[in-house]
Amino acid sequence: MIVLPASLTHASAADLVPSLKQAVRSQPTDVVADASALTEFDSSALAALLECRREAVAAGKTFSVQGAPPRLRQLAGLYGVAELIPATG
Repeated sequence: MIVLPASLTHASAADLVPSLKQAVRSQPTDVVADASALTEFDSSALAALLECRREAVAAGKTFSVQGAPPRLRQLAGLYGVAELIPATG
């Protein structure tokens, strides 16, 4: 499981994405991003999750998000990408 930090904004996303991508590569088959710690975020959090998804799909892995705050889900819906970052079922 990949655990997102409490803060994921434009200021921190560029530095964080490479380590997130590496974490995706290290997961066996099912990649789950735990977003439950997110308290401060903007649309860059969506961009980071989408990059993780791209990395997972390219490696033939599944991708989902666990514990996404309601506001993050709202942003995903607003940007039309909610289906690309499905909740862990």
